[in-house]
Amino acid sequence: MKARYEDLEELIPVHTTVTQENLDGQMVFRVTKKEKIMQFDENTFVKLRNIDFHNGIIRVKMLSRLLPDAPDFARGFIGIVFRVNQDNSEFESFYIRPTNGTTEDPVRKAHGCQYFSYPGYTFAYFREFGITDYEAPIHNGLNEWVQLTAIIHDEKAQFYLNEEKEPVLEVQFMKHGKDAHGSVGFFSEIGTEAFFKDFEVEYND
Repeated sequence: MKARYEDLEELIPVHTTVTQENLDGQMVFRVTKKEKIMQFDENTFVKLRNIDFHNGIIRVKMLSRLLPDAPDFARGFIGIVFRVNQDNSEFESFYIRPTNGTTEDPVRKAHGCQYFSYPGYTFAYFREFGITDYEAPIHNGLNEWVQLTAIIHDEKAQFYLNEEKEPVLEVQFMKHGKDAHGSVGFFSEIGTEAFFKDFEVEYND
């Protein structure tokens, strides 16, 4: 089954504010963090109501800008969450850091996109233990639409950007395991003005 989501009433904000706005002649969802949560990789997202996703394909176009009061360390974080449990205490996520996609700094360039698993398995955890399997460089910047396609099957995930034939990141063992399930939605981080459109979920079981 494949479903397309365009109605604001279908969404539940979690530590975020979501509105529907006209951007360049198209209706889009705008998401920003609501509370001043300064830790990274927290449960700051918008999720679909009454959805139970396990395996399938998530497609969305997303664009991020930096807010006027964004801190120096803001990177325009924008992405998706999936398999979000009912009380929002566990989920899987993938996001990009657009400012890292256009930087000349090779260290930041290597941190272009990120998989993380909440709680516990944040990018800070992976870096502390020298785990590099969950990040990769990207070629996308701020203020441009990026097509994200996520293929989720059991404990594996593949993430594609735009029309690239190869995934920008592959995860072989997601931290919540092959049986996790739950809602799907949008992820936004510190200092980001996030826009989403053409949101579609294909349910394969």
